Amino acid sequence: MPSIARCRKALRGRTTVFGRSKRILALDIGSSEIKALEVADSGGGISIHNYACTKIGNQNETIYAIKEIIRRSNFKTKRSVTSVSGRSVIVRYVTMAQMPEQDLRHAIRFEADKYIPFEVDEVQMDTQILEDQVGDGSQPEMKVLLVAVRKNLIEEHLHLLQEAGLQSAIIDVDAFALGNAFELRARQSGGLSPEKVVALIDIGANKTNINILKGSISYFTREVYLAGNDFTEAVSRKFNLDTQEAERLKCRPDDQAGEVEEAILPTLDDLGNEIQLSFDYFENQFDRVVEEVYISGGSAQLPGLQRAFEGAFEKSVVFWNPLETIEVKPGIDVKTLNQYAGQLAVAVGLASRVRKW
Repeated sequence: MPSIARCRKALRGRTTVFGRSKRILALDIGSSEIKALEVADSGGGISIHNYACTKIGNQNETIYAIKEIIRRSNFKTKRSVTSVSGRSVIVRYVTMAQMPEQDLRHAIRFEADKYIPFEVDEVQMDTQILEDQVGDGSQPEMKVLLVAVRKNLIEEHLHLLQEAGLQSAIIDVDAFALGNAFELRARQSGGLSPEKVVALIDIGANKTNINILKGSISYFTREVYLAGNDFTEAVSRKFNLDTQEAERLKCRPDDQAGEVEEAILPTLDDLGNEIQLSFDYFENQFDRVVEEVYISGGSAQLPGLQRAFEGAFEKSVVFWNPLETIEVKPGIDVKTLNQYAGQLAVAVGLASRVRKW
């Protein structure tokens, strides 16, 4: 079965594919923060040569923020790998009649309107066969991953990069980049069992990404619009603080950790319920049980979150560091980099693309 990395081709139709280069710039453009890693292929993995992170107040500041990161960080490459997410990105897991992969790419255009809420000519599509033989009916069937992204989102993203003076090598999808980061870490620390099912939960500012893997293959993805900002609002209400003060208290509660945990618990319960619904759907569709849960993102280490998830899911919940097995070149402030480690899963997944060229 092909690896998860191979189905990251969904958006290449309008990107520029260049020859080999020593480095790429992995750029995770979030709603409130931009993370950049300049990396190179180190043979068995990747090495970080430079990095930068900066917060953005609103989307209108994004181009300026990227330009400022590039100006002050002195990156050595203009070649970028980025990702998209949101309601213009559709991921579906569908059952189709068994056929070769080259035939599937043609056939899916006639079936796509059953699964995506956009006109076929409005999207860039890609497919990946997950299981080539399912069911026990008389007609052989297969499970297929369908990815569709609205072309106007791709155009907007490309324009953003071009305005910042960058060349777009690949545009990925956030949830799949998350899976690539986990696969990279697992491969360098003993490998992935092809039958083991794990869930990756990345809690960002505006949304939480869910990616359920069997081995190295993504079998389910979902975005839940409950995340860090909702926890901040809960803290703001509880302590009567403005957003900036509430964010600081949320991240560094110190002796008020118990009160902060109490404030975020209702939102945490809501998020846990949404994640559990995703587990239930996956288990019903694929007759497999999620065995372990790995959490990352800026809000993954909030007081009580890991304990609450373990109680809700009745599974092992582990906070994982996507930088754990990655070489960091001399001259980099490792202490500061490690402070961002939990937030860099998507950026690391994008950076892992340097090994595919």
